[in-house]
Parts: sequence; structure tokens; C-alpha cells
Amino acid sequence: MTPQQKAESLGIVFEKLTPGYLNLCIRSGNQLLSSGHVSDAKGKLGAGVSVEEGYAAAKNCMEKILRSVWNTHGTLDGLKVIKVLGCVNSAPDFTDQHLVINGASDLLHEIFGKDGDGYHARSALGFASLPTGVAVEVEAIFEVKAS
Repeated sequence: MTPQQKAESLGIVFEKLTPGYLNLCIRSGNQLLSSGHVSDAKGKLGAGVSVEEGYAAAKNCMEKILRSVWNTHGTLDGLKVIKVLGCVNSAPDFTDQHLVINGASDLLHEIFGKDGDGYHARSALGFASLPTGVAVEVEAIFEVKAS
């Protein structure tokens, strides 16, 4: 199963988006760089939002990123995941940001393969706040592989 087929089998729906204020994904050379995509979930990890809810929020962010990548590239096929940056709205003593951002990474592993094109570098960071009070924001870089 190709990455595009796998994503669709997981229920991710791809549809053309109307361009907005910022470019959600831009191609530069052989790379696709996404803007930060925020979760639908709001709140602070370690102060009302559980790790499991944060994990789901990070997965939600990555689904949005994949839609933006699809809008720029036309398919998820022929891509390699290079880097993921996960930002977690964290209480001062919360230290499980990495477990939250696993929601994004695990989805990429499922679609692109953990040992193949989905094996990526990653940073998971805690922030005192994120725009509009969202729980998680994620951005990613993909390589367009030579055909």
C-alpha cells in the first residue's frame, strides 16, 4: 500500500484548500516545509489536559499537515519525512512533551513506515503558551524523493 493509500485507509480526507493568509506548505527545491499546524484541542498539558489527550492533539496536527502537503504536492507518495518539530502547551512541571508528540510521529510511521521514509528527526518542546491557547502545534519537513 502506498503512503497515499495508507493515509486514506486511516480515514484522512484530502480536499483542495483555499489559500489563506499564510502558506501552509511551501516547496523549496526538493523539500516541502509546513507551517505550524495547531490542534483543535485547547489547554495546558499537566494542568487539565492528559498525555493521552495531547497525543491525540499531536496526531490531529499531523493530519492537518498531511492535508497541506497533499495540497502542495498532489500526493503523499514519493515523500520522505525529514524533521518534525512539536510544541506542547505545558505546565511548568510537565516533562512528557516527547510522549505527546509521539502522536504525530506514530502517524507518520504508520503511513510512511518506521524503518523507511517515515523515520525522521524530531524535537519535542514545552512552551508556556501557544497561539489561541491550543494544546499542541506541529510543523514538519519532507523531502521529495527523486523519481
